[in-house]
Amino acid sequence: MALGIIVLAAGKGTRMRSGRPKVLAPLAGRALLAHVLTAARELSPDLLSVVIGHGAESVRQSCEAEDVRWVEQREQLGTGHAVQQALPGMPDTHSVLVLYGDVPLVTSATLQSLVDRSASESCLTLLTTRMDNPAGYGRIVRNQGNGIEAIVEERDASEAQRAITEINTGLMAAPAGKLRRWLDAVGNNNAQGEYYLTDVVALAVADGETVAGVEADPAEVAGVNDRAQLARLERRYQRRQAEAAMAAGVTVLDPARLDIRGSFSAGEDSELDVNVVLEGDIRLGKRVRIGAHCHLRDCELGDGVQVLPFSHLDGVKVAAGVSIGPYARLRPGTELGEGARVGNFVEIKNSRIGVDSKINHLSYIGDTTMGANVNIGAGTITCNYDGVNKHHTTIGDDVFVGSDTQLVAPVELGDGATIGAGSTITRNAPPEQLTLTRVRQQTLRGWRRPRKGGQN
Repeated sequence: MALGIIVLAAGKGTRMRSGRPKVLAPLAGRALLAHVLTAARELSPDLLSVVIGHGAESVRQSCEAEDVRWVEQREQLGTGHAVQQALPGMPDTHSVLVLYGDVPLVTSATLQSLVDRSASESCLTLLTTRMDNPAGYGRIVRNQGNGIEAIVEERDASEAQRAITEINTGLMAAPAGKLRRWLDAVGNNNAQGEYYLTDVVALAVADGETVAGVEADPAEVAGVNDRAQLARLERRYQRRQAEAAMAAGVTVLDPARLDIRGSFSAGEDSELDVNVVLEGDIRLGKRVRIGAHCHLRDCELGDGVQVLPFSHLDGVKVAAGVSIGPYARLRPGTELGEGARVGNFVEIKNSRIGVDSKINHLSYIGDTTMGANVNIGAGTITCNYDGVNKHHTTIGDDVFVGSDTQLVAPVELGDGATIGAGSTITRNAPPEQLTLTRVRQQTLRGWRRPRKGGQN
């Protein structure tokens, strides 16, 4: 049966105390709504509609996609009214799945179970869960045949009903034609004057229809109403990510101190130390070791790479057997050849470093192509920016650059060139030759350093 998904994302989220709509609050580096849409897409819906209201344009821009139909709820008149705005254009023969933009951890497997149950029995199906302390939630009341006969809000519940631990999550699936009919009959005779989606349960029961339930893990269906809840969901999400990594053969030294904010894959026997943050698209080979307090974004690391503590890598591609850090900063456009070594307090930007080349200490390499077996001495910098334009440095194979050297681009060092320590190189250095720019050392005899108090 064809599937239409409606995501409710029109609320402001007053308790978040934020200038942005609640559904744009970040979880693992992405908006809450983006997580919901990811799960929804895994069901391959024929129609995917998002109902927006507060901050509609910012929500649309943040999650703009060709497969999303944006529906604006100009007046926020309740969840039932919101679903009604998205039903026009939805054929009666479709199944409809209703999701919430602030419930980001629900899995596609759970949603598929909900849809399948509704479609197989052509009935209204609710996603429920059980809580040890269900205070504040609507209780699911079942009949003797285990069908759902009512949702009773706590304020209206009897003592026996308050003892029920099964609660309503708000997520549901139903045949589009039936849902449309029930919503048309929903009234707003309540304190808020709103049209509640949950009122369709009583209408379905009154029609003699079956109302079924699919039970979910409470961790999947938790919503976000304030920043404390957002923080709790962040840790739940990260724990899920850590467990998935460990199941794939990655050692995570402390699952409570790992943040994965994007897509991640790693080969077997890789290791992530404490307080590692991984953003964007991260691809690690086998036996990769990421040290404590490292931050990686959009990186691809080959087999056997070591990233030592406190290193930052952004937009980097690294071949096998490379050692990086500690305290290294590799910026976008950096590519490191097999066996290269980048040491402490080294910054590299938009540069290709050749096989087995070494930049071990306190250096800056920018806009550079470097060959194989190059040794860059401590304190070397490429002077690639003239205040307006960036210029390129080319370093051949087997070059040795002495410490405290400035390479003023554009400049080329030929294969096998040696640059004397303390040099400022402004012209091309020929291959297999020593090039240096030192001045003659002098000692001024009889000179004395000035002293305080007029002492000699």
